[in-house]
Amino acid sequence: MAGAVRQLIDVASLERYIASNVPEIAVPIDVKQFGYGQSNPTYQLTDKNGNKFVMRKKPPGRLLSKTAHKVDREYRIIHALEQTDVPVPKALCLCQDEKVIGTDFYIMEFLDGRIFEDPAIPGVTPEERTEMWRSAVTTLAKFHRVNPKSVGLETFGKPSGFYNRQIATFNTISKAQAAAVDKDTKIPVGKIPHQDEMVAFFSDPKTQPKDRSTFVHGDYKIDNVVFHKTEPWVIGILDWEMSTIGHPLSDLNNLLTPYLTASNEKAASIGRAHKAFQPGATEGLPSREQLIDWYAETAGWDPRPDMMWGDAFATYRGAVIMQGIAARYALRQASSAKAQDYASQMKPYSEFAWDLVQEYKKGHQKARL
Repeated sequence: MAGAVRQLIDVASLERYIASNVPEIAVPIDVKQFGYGQSNPTYQLTDKNGNKFVMRKKPPGRLLSKTAHKVDREYRIIHALEQTDVPVPKALCLCQDEKVIGTDFYIMEFLDGRIFEDPAIPGVTPEERTEMWRSAVTTLAKFHRVNPKSVGLETFGKPSGFYNRQIATFNTISKAQAAAVDKDTKIPVGKIPHQDEMVAFFSDPKTQPKDRSTFVHGDYKIDNVVFHKTEPWVIGILDWEMSTIGHPLSDLNNLLTPYLTASNEKAASIGRAHKAFQPGATEGLPSREQLIDWYAETAGWDPRPDMMWGDAFATYRGAVIMQGIAARYALRQASSAKAQDYASQMKPYSEFAWDLVQEYKKGHQKARL
């Protein structure tokens, strides 16, 4: 998974910092870069004893958003959750001295387990697949049960109005991303289709879910969890960049996106339809309804009434995130080797989100008749 370093760092300077501040790591170190990490570059550090660690840093250069790439927030929540039953890697250090490697960074332990890019979890038995998805959704529910105040993070986010803040934030970020100009072609990224109409829809208090307040991960999905090497359970959650205090529905919708896209033609046209999630296509894959049941039992609240609205918002949010990858690619700041592929999916995915908004409206109009 870790290979050539695409975004170079001053290894000698990093080694000096580690030698003085991180006793768990024995210098010198070998540095490689992971292929994942669309936003914050992620590196594998191997010390002289063969022990592996992971470093996450801000990307170089002028950043599009002041709210993104907050590696200090990632460090804070991982460190805080170490005292709970939520599985996270141990956080070893946070460095905000830009003189060391040019940007803020933190280092955490390396979890020696399994990461699946394919949410259908290939290469395991049907029984294991069932238990792995059960573990993924109940781990999320356990995370949502943690009281932020109990781990000293009551100020990690605002206690109410999550979706209104999300709508405003993503609208602002989207405008900045749309203006990003490609370094070679000089063509701007441009707006996502139906941006203004979707913002108006999601902002309508008549349709929004009842406000709730828990920790939220911000990008909880199968490839952001690490499974035990041989057993069917989660041993760690990764990629905490967008974590905050907010509405737990957002994480659940994000996790269950493969079920939403399974049979959608527009998702299929850009390779985002998870056909393995069509009913009966993959043995041992739990149904969406079963996963929601398991979540509700562990989390202690019922998300079912709001799932359709949440699906639409999660898809819109995904389109804005793809636009962000497109913008970083345009500025040649993208950290992932797959950035150009993701960038091309921005407009079709936005059309998919707009279709879901229309379905929601039709469903609610019928309900009122």
